[in-house]
Amino acid sequence: MANLPAVQEVRTAIEKMAPQFKAALPAHVSVEKFVRVTLTAVQTNPALLEADRRTLFAAATKAAQMGLLPDGRESAIVTFKNQAQFMPMVAGIMKLVRNSGEISTWSVQAVYENDRFDFCLGDDEHITHKPALANRGKMIAVYSIVTMKDGEKSREVMSVEDVNAIRARSRSGGSGPWQTDYAEMAKKTVVRRHSKRLPLSTDIDGVVHEDDELFMPPAEQPAPAQPEQPSPTKRPSRLQKVAAQAPADDGPAFPPVDDDGVIDVPHTDVTDHQPVDNDNDSPI
Repeated sequence: MANLPAVQEVRTAIEKMAPQFKAALPAHVSVEKFVRVTLTAVQTNPALLEADRRTLFAAATKAAQMGLLPDGRESAIVTFKNQAQFMPMVAGIMKLVRNSGEISTWSVQAVYENDRFDFCLGDDEHITHKPALANRGKMIAVYSIVTMKDGEKSREVMSVEDVNAIRARSRSGGSGPWQTDYAEMAKKTVVRRHSKRLPLSTDIDGVVHEDDELFMPPAEQPAPAQPEQPSPTKRPSRLQKVAAQAPADDGPAFPPVDDDGVIDVPHTDVTDHQPVDNDNDSPI
């Protein structure tokens, strides 16, 4: 049974936020209905009462901004660890796309092992799906069909193995909606993949990728810094020893040049020269 004080605390806070919701909601969604649906979502999901309050209220505000009811069909407020997060559902995405007029129709379906299903790629692409009326069995695939405004069709098909590969790389693959709403997350996966090839506006694309957190792989940890190793001591070479013993030369590298372009050799007094040994004088 839900914690009654916590339920009452959240109810009071959400009712006080009604003016904020009203300012964010589109005209066709009444604030009274939005508040009522939000309270029902919180009461039927005890995990939301344990979530951080700020994230819970932020998720509800995000739903209002999108104009989607958090009723589990258009959108949902889910928990990831201790954080509440807004998640647009496939029906909500289809609603926003339909209202935007960017494409004509968008259908997303799940396929089960006892359904009649066939698809073909290549020059003559097509998808044929006849769901079983009962005992449909396990899910085996999900697909997305979009009809553009000019009548052109675009298709995307993913097997359950493809979906599970993405789930395995997700940081939330073992918790949250991947466990409680697997079919919805599988449909969202094919929608996200298909959306990369569709001419969607920035707003609609932002809705599709609103819950990226639930699909992203864990953040890579930076490699630990390696302690700097001292460079091995090398014995100086013979040339280095000679260079180190050479006297510093504070003068110019070449004799100065005057404006006439002639190099002037500095005058040296002959008295400064050492006597020359005539016996060893070179004829050169």
